[in-house]
Amino acid sequence: MLRRPHARHWYWLLLLPYAALLWPPLYARHDPTIAGIPFFYWYQFVWIALSGLMTGCVAWLMRNPEER
Repeated sequence: MLRRPHARHWYWLLLLPYAALLWPPLYARHDPTIAGIPFFYWYQFVWIALSGLMTGCVAWLMRNPEER
């Protein structure tokens, strides 16, 4: 089955993690901490989880409707 031509806009969602981590001075700081973990580290860990969720969502949305 052919995909809808406008469905490719979901691929833009995959650029969010790249853009969020592109400029380290944005998140290179110590405060706020969570359970003693500096912001610099937990910010990146959060983006690892979000990147996985976004990739899974885009893969699911780009499937053919019969496969869902």
